Amino acid sequence: MNILEFSLLVWLSSLTAGFLGSLTGLGGGVVIVPLLTVVFGVDIRYAIGASLVSVIATSSGAASAYVKEGYTNMHLGMFLEVATTFGAIVGAIVAGMVSNRAIAIVFGVVLLYSAYVSRQHRVEHLDNEPPDRLATVLQLNGSYPTPDGEKSYNVRAVPVGFGLMFVAGILSGLLGIGSGAVKVLAMDQAMRIPFKVSTTTSNFMIGVTAAASAGVYLKRGYIDPGLAMPVMLGVLLGALLGARVLVRARIGLLRIIFSLVILALAIEMIYKGLTGGI
Repeated sequence: MNILEFSLLVWLSSLTAGFLGSLTGLGGGVVIVPLLTVVFGVDIRYAIGASLVSVIATSSGAASAYVKEGYTNMHLGMFLEVATTFGAIVGAIVAGMVSNRAIAIVFGVVLLYSAYVSRQHRVEHLDNEPPDRLATVLQLNGSYPTPDGEKSYNVRAVPVGFGLMFVAGILSGLLGIGSGAVKVLAMDQAMRIPFKVSTTTSNFMIGVTAAASAGVYLKRGYIDPGLAMPVMLGVLLGALLGARVLVRARIGLLRIIFSLVILALAIEMIYKGLTGGI
């Protein structure tokens, strides 16, 4: 396989990963890193570096579309970015201290959880329960468009969500992913935000989270432009397509396919991590 063929295959794979990642709010990184490592034989640290670049592009591309549609809660996203940014820096520093095998095993476990999250049914319209007092003070409550008109919602459990975002940031810096699974858990389950708002706000946040840790990887020489470029271009286009589809599509089947793909990649990552194949 020559360089052109390799780049084309990486681009096509990244396009698919970005599309599915955008639809689920988990980000393309959960597929890109194990795909590059397991299928293309790329060193996991360089795969993480390329993924971080693509995550920044994904957030820039998809987030703009979601903001225009009125789904993203920008106040909430900017507040939670404080936690994810600090977490991402911590995660990137820790990544330089552990082995490839350990990173692969942790990544596999995160993928298993991501597969579980992507299969869960969400209730889109939540009853308006009393908001968290802190959410009111910080003006985090919001609304989003529905076929029946604008629907308001209240944000709850702000401290719990903030703590989970710090964990999400650590995973992002350590594994080179948007850590959307933890972000969606924090916003959808803990903070009780409608699923589409959780998904779109997650996409809005992941670029800042990734940028915080990408600087550490760049300084260590783990971002290869020849690898990062096709990954970035593929994920960006896929994310833009996914953003257009999300607002009007029923994506149950895509969730099933996505969860099965990352389940297989999770098993492979854990196996190779345990046997020293990474």
